[in-house]
Amino acid sequence: MRVLKGFIFDLDGTIYLDDHMIDGASEAIKTLKERGDKVVFLTNKSIANRKEYVEKLNRLGIEVELSEVINSNYITAHYLKTVMNQDDSVYAIGESPLFEELANENIKLADNPASASHVVLGWDRQFSYDKLNNAFQAWRNGAEILATNPDRTCPVQDGEIPDCGAMIGALEGATGQPVKLIAGKPSSFMSEYVLKNVLKMKADQCYMVGDRLETDIRMANEAGIHSVLVMTGITTSAMLETATDRPEFILESVKDIATL
Repeated sequence: MRVLKGFIFDLDGTIYLDDHMIDGASEAIKTLKERGDKVVFLTNKSIANRKEYVEKLNRLGIEVELSEVINSNYITAHYLKTVMNQDDSVYAIGESPLFEELANENIKLADNPASASHVVLGWDRQFSYDKLNNAFQAWRNGAEILATNPDRTCPVQDGEIPDCGAMIGALEGATGQPVKLIAGKPSSFMSEYVLKNVLKMKADQCYMVGDRLETDIRMANEAGIHSVLVMTGITTSAMLETATDRPEFILESVKDIATL
């Protein structure tokens, strides 16, 4: 009898680039599901909500339900819900999907940024000096700083664009200290949540499939999940030569995942 497996897929650079499905991706996912394997999509990208990811995947030809999509906003809000006290509040830098997820978990937003107990950094394409200063003043008053994800860039059809790592870099440049927690990949908080609450499987039964060494592959390796690198996104052959985060498997594309 065949042992079922769990597959955790990154999205940008792994399943699609912008609105272009990577060749063979939908067929590969369909094959896994038809043979009974569990599939979940796990993205650090914080400028879309989970419902939008479901709609996009369905539009591109992959049938998926909301419970099969987890993003860094969702994990960040879940973390805050577990650590915040009744009187605590958050100053958030990000776009509407982040604020929607915080609202879904009834996370209180700070009336005065300087009085916030926590600062959340997300990808914000309207990032400004005023937002940076608000976060800095909150930090000076003792706020805990966390970020949705560490990605320096996001892969797109014609290259890369700055991601949440740019917001992190700006605040760390001002404070001189690293953020306390990154909720998304490669954090153990995210991997443990997906294994225990979504897939409900042991780590060695699962495969993390992604295009980024320092998030996808590192998280998998640290959690004991089989790591699979695809060469359709950020990582190049030259980067692999000097990488400290080494994948267990390397595939040219996600279309070959069913052959593992």
